[in-house]
Parts: sequence; structure tokens; C-alpha cells
Amino acid sequence: MVSVMEYQHTPVMPTEVLEWLSPAEDEELLVDGTLGEGGHSALFLDAHPTLHVIGLDADPRMLERAATRLAPFGDRAELRQAWFDEFFSNYAAERAPTRILLDLGISSFHFSGSGRGFSFRSSEPLDMRLDPGSGRSAEELVNTMDEKELADVIYAYGEERYSRRIAERIVRERSQRSIGTAGELADIVWHAVPGKYRHGRIHPATRTFQALRIAVNGELERIERGLEAALRVLAPGGRIGVIAFHSLEDRRVKHCFRAHNYRSKEPRDAPMSLEREPLVYVLTKKPLMPSEDERRRNPASRSARFRVAEKLQEREGAV
Repeated sequence: MVSVMEYQHTPVMPTEVLEWLSPAEDEELLVDGTLGEGGHSALFLDAHPTLHVIGLDADPRMLERAATRLAPFGDRAELRQAWFDEFFSNYAAERAPTRILLDLGISSFHFSGSGRGFSFRSSEPLDMRLDPGSGRSAEELVNTMDEKELADVIYAYGEERYSRRIAERIVRERSQRSIGTAGELADIVWHAVPGKYRHGRIHPATRTFQALRIAVNGELERIERGLEAALRVLAPGGRIGVIAFHSLEDRRVKHCFRAHNYRSKEPRDAPMSLEREPLVYVLTKKPLMPSEDERRRNPASRSARFRVAEKLQEREGAV
């Protein structure tokens, strides 16, 4: 078994996150909706001695690792096993959070030490569930989805140009034997794509693995549900920051913030049902990106995009 702190995820864009989300007053509440190993939460707790953090993660092993990292902060760090969209949808506490952070990236621990087949370079069981106790595994998906559905998933969630060839090869191979490990799947993808595609900038299985992980964990749907719910529970004047790592994530964050931005305008022919009161002011007109120095020190940060919005103050007489 991997020791608790053998792997450490380096928090992405720590300077920018602290700058834009630091609490304005003492004893505020921050919800870290994607706690991971607790890197961002540790930064906030260390910088703000009266801050209280609720840290969420669907993975019980990640919570164990974060608990070790955040133990010095005592009861100022409250950790819960939960998906952030479900937590915010059911949030009924009297104390509204003044800061919310969502770091949508997958921890290096999942690729290097979880044993669940997130990496195509491993021979681990093909699982990919962030919460290993619920839902269908990647193994179930690749061995039971029909060819068209599998191709659609790989194309929509992985933006993979050879999705149909890959799905056809998977279905052909699984008719001979069940596909059970990450290495087996990576090998199938390798042989499914054209020869010149095998030696590009990224491994040819990268997009397929991303697509399956997103599908297994419902990641994009959770972003949409979670942001809508988080904006509802965020305190007036509070801020929400989201770090996305690929265009599928970032697009959903941008569209949600834009839809609720007080400067947004609906199309002229939009039905009345689409009209809505402005809810936030988008503080980052364009996403913030890691500095060149950070990208050099932490290559995993290269694709990070950070967007921040501030919830408008309640107007007098508003319901």
C-alpha cells in the first residue's frame, strides 16, 4: 500500500488563487469543493488564521491524505466525503460560504498511486472511479457499451478524431476477451489509430482515457449542476473561483458565468422564460493562466485556466 504522503499534488496557480479568493474579513467560510490532497486549503488556512474551510472530495483515500496534511489546523478544517454538485445542491446551513474554490484537475496521486487505471502507462485494473464505491467502472463501459455509443463518448468527451476506429477495435478485441486493465486498453488504442498518429505530441490513448474518466465520473454534468448550485448558496459579495484544465471544462465554466453575469444579454428573440436577473459580476474577463515560471516548475499546470466571479449584493426588496 502506498504511504499516505508518498505523493504530493502541487496546488496550481497558488499566488493567483490566494490573491483573488482571500477572505475580506475574519472568520469567513471557504468551501474547497475539490479538496484533493488539501494543497489549496492549506495555503488559505495558513495565510488566514481565522478562516474555516469545508473540504469536499468524493474519494475517501484523498480525504485521508488531506486529513494528514491539514491536521495542524485542527477544527478549522472540516472534511467531508461528497461530490461538490451534490453538496451544494443540498446545502441548507445557515452560514453561507463567502469563498468557493473548484480545482477540476485530477490529482497526480490518481495517476501514480491510486491503482485504478487512470494512466494508460499502467497495468492497473481499468476502474477510473473517483469514488470507488459507486457507479460503473471504465471496465464495465468498454466491455458493455455498443460501438456507436462508445465512439460517441470518445469523440464528445475526448475530442478524439479517430473515435470510430478506436471503438470498432475495442468491440472487436472484447469479443475475444474481456478488457480488464489500463495497459490492455492503451495497447488496443495504439493499434487502432494510424501509424503517424502514434508518435505525436501526446500518447494516442490520452484522449480516450480522458473521455472514459469523464464518462465514468459524470464530470461535465457535475460542473454544470455544481456551478448553478454553488452560485445559489454563495453569500452575496462572495467569490467563486474555478480552475479548469481542458476546453470542455473551461467552456462550461465560461458559459455559466456569462449566463449569470450582470452585463450579459439574452438574444433578442429569446423567450421570456430565458430572462433572468443578473447574479454575478465576472472579475476575470479572460481566464488567468499560470506564469511561465510555474509552467516550468510544475508542468501539470500548463493547461490550467482560472476564472473568478463575485456574487452581486442583494438588492433591497429582492426575494
